[in-house]
Amino acid sequence: MPAANTMPGRAIVVGVISDTHGLLRPQAVGALRGSDIIIHAAGTKYVDLGEMYPNECVDVNVRGSQNVARAAMDKGVGLVIGISTDKACPPCKSLYGTTKSVMEKLFVLLNSKSETRFICLRFGNIAWSTGSVFPIWKSMLTTNGKISSTGMDMRRFYFTVHEASQMIIDGINNEELLHGKILAKKMKSVQIGDVLSRFISIYGGDYERSKQRVGESIDETMIGESEIPHTRHFDVGPNAYYLIDYAKDGLSEVNKAVDTRNSGRLSETEIDNLIQPPVNSYI
Repeated sequence: MPAANTMPGRAIVVGVISDTHGLLRPQAVGALRGSDIIIHAAGTKYVDLGEMYPNECVDVNVRGSQNVARAAMDKGVGLVIGISTDKACPPCKSLYGTTKSVMEKLFVLLNSKSETRFICLRFGNIAWSTGSVFPIWKSMLTTNGKISSTGMDMRRFYFTVHEASQMIIDGINNEELLHGKILAKKMKSVQIGDVLSRFISIYGGDYERSKQRVGESIDETMIGESEIPHTRHFDVGPNAYYLIDYAKDGLSEVNKAVDTRNSGRLSETEIDNLIQPPVNSYI
């Protein structure tokens, strides 16, 4: 993520935690000493694998997040950014979503317990991120010329790697206003079948429907019913967000839950732009 030059005077250490057992050992994150910001994006993110291996999902997403938070507070890290997901929105429909919801709640509550500040960023699906559906589809076409997909009827929130990176930068640059809160991106939704049709039109090949995987849902929610009284609009220049603040109640800026059924839809041109792989990927 090319954010260093936007925050002069702040040291940023970019790291990848790939050893899940290492994530569970607090001493393994001793390298955090001297860091200003932690961007905590580690986790198990596949809904079906979370249902198949629930202990591992909880170990990494809950205990791992707890260890990162403890280490950050112990080492005096100034800011922790927790990367969350629309699947954490209440009511959660999967164990994966539940574990990310716990991370959100944990970070919000810990914000007032030390000098370390915590912000959560609630993402949708990031196009062309590692392990996401677009590179998987491209690999399927390369291997056998056919895409197998469970989700023709499913609707999802999508945004680009650049937009995800910019959201992190916006979160960091607005630390004073956002700490102890959850920032959710305003984004359009798309039906997977429409994306798949355009993907085939551009890259060729064919597709077939496969069995729906355990834990998958037809729609996703970005702002849940129970979050409406705590949610307001928050813009950073041209970038539009929702801000969830559990310390505030009775807000009336958002009057209904926000989900993939009632959000704006991506146009065909926007879909085509989305399925073009980025020149550089930082996620």
